[in-house]
Amino acid sequence: MFLYFVSLMAGSWIVSTTDFESFISIVMLGLKAVDLIREAARSQGQLQPFNEDKVRQVLEEMRSLFQQNKKEVEERHSISPAIHLRHSGLERNKRCLLAYINDRAEKIRELRWQFGAVLPPEVKSNLCEPEQQFFQKYNRELANYMRSIGDGVGLDLMADLQPPKTLFIEVRCVQDYGELETEEGEIILLKKNTQHFLPRSLCEPLIRQGILTHIT
Repeated sequence: MFLYFVSLMAGSWIVSTTDFESFISIVMLGLKAVDLIREAARSQGQLQPFNEDKVRQVLEEMRSLFQQNKKEVEERHSISPAIHLRHSGLERNKRCLLAYINDRAEKIRELRWQFGAVLPPEVKSNLCEPEQQFFQKYNRELANYMRSIGDGVGLDLMADLQPPKTLFIEVRCVQDYGELETEEGEIILLKKNTQHFLPRSLCEPLIRQGILTHIT
């Protein structure tokens, strides 16, 4: 939409070599922000590593456009066509950045429901530090909400996401985990390649974390 807009307006706005160079510069700068949107679209629901380099480049472009506009306004004391173009480029980059960040935030929320409170290392490594803090904050807010349901009794919304066919299931331990305590107080040692017959509600969080696998 931005490219279409500036192409229509170019004939009336670009009145000098300087304006034309600004036009070309803004069009090229905007491509980096579009790359972030394309990257999010290609991920198909999977959270890819945070593209810190590309985000930094877009922010640097925005800072440069802002400084150019500020300088020109102070020198000319008027609004030139180049200023309009740069401002449009700024707005476009901002929308692309917000869309990229919001898309990742939605995927991070979904990770909480998919894996539980603890993310597997290979998934966690795709989150930058602020995103990891966002995940922890969302995790705390969700836990507080679940505890508040039923006059303080609480309800685990992560349990039985699908109607259970049986209360107990057979599972195999994929990796060493250590001791696991059941609701009855029984201690079970989860070691790699061992098989157990356990309550479904106890196994589901560990299955989501990749510690157990359901034997069907």
